[in-house]
Amino acid sequence: MRYFVAVAEERHFGRAATRLHMSQPPLSRAIKQLETEVGALLFARSPAGVTLTPAGAVLLDEARALLDRADRIRARVTAAAGAATITVGILGDSTDPGVTRLAAAYRRSHPGRDIRIRDTDLTDPTCGLRAGLVDVALTRAPFNETALTVRELRSDPVGVVLRADDPLARRSQLQLADLSDRRWFQFPYGTDPIWQSYWNGGEPREGPVVRAVQECLQAVLWNDIVGLAPLGHGLPAELAAVPLVDMPPSRVVAVWNEGDTNPLVRSFTDIATAAYRR
Repeated sequence: MRYFVAVAEERHFGRAATRLHMSQPPLSRAIKQLETEVGALLFARSPAGVTLTPAGAVLLDEARALLDRADRIRARVTAAAGAATITVGILGDSTDPGVTRLAAAYRRSHPGRDIRIRDTDLTDPTCGLRAGLVDVALTRAPFNETALTVRELRSDPVGVVLRADDPLARRSQLQLADLSDRRWFQFPYGTDPIWQSYWNGGEPREGPVVRAVQECLQAVLWNDIVGLAPLGHGLPAELAAVPLVDMPPSRVVAVWNEGDTNPLVRSFTDIATAAYRR
């Protein structure tokens, strides 16, 4: 049903697959299987995308209600069972000292409770939250916050990552205008446009596509491009970071689905707020 709703809302199998962080063929197979089970076509397909059939429109209303009820049931059962486990998505650098403090504080507050970690790449700033893969995410804003609750934990200044032998690397600070003639790394098609725009300094850019932090660093090392990164993170000796004085700071945030009543999610975000403010 989550797959069906994604395709119905995106009106396109490719965009839905990107949103769900899966390849298109298994998504197409799942929808065909669903159509076989209900005995009706749910989508009218065309090269431009898909549109809902009358049967699909009816199922969309029912599917949304069903998923909403399933989420509420899950939250109630989790609460009744003592919410033994939650899954946390972490974007980028899991060695952040804030994460280390949070892990220690969470263990003290919830001894014997397991917590699952899902380390994610840069193509999904919500770390799989919308696809139901995690309960809460530790990530960086900005991104599309529709139907999400976002709590800021910290903000970090941002710098430009350059090769150490780049003439600009000798500067004590830079402005975005100093980089107007340079190529920047890009995220894959379908990535949240708000997220992409932020890491491109608010302007359309061109450059190689990357998916992970290490790919960003290697792209700078191997190509004549620049990348942005929060300051204060260690870099290889071959790279340097120069502060960008006119770049908005990068906000570290905890994010969860709007209306989620899982008590462990609320406890986790409260502990995270304290851990990141030390």
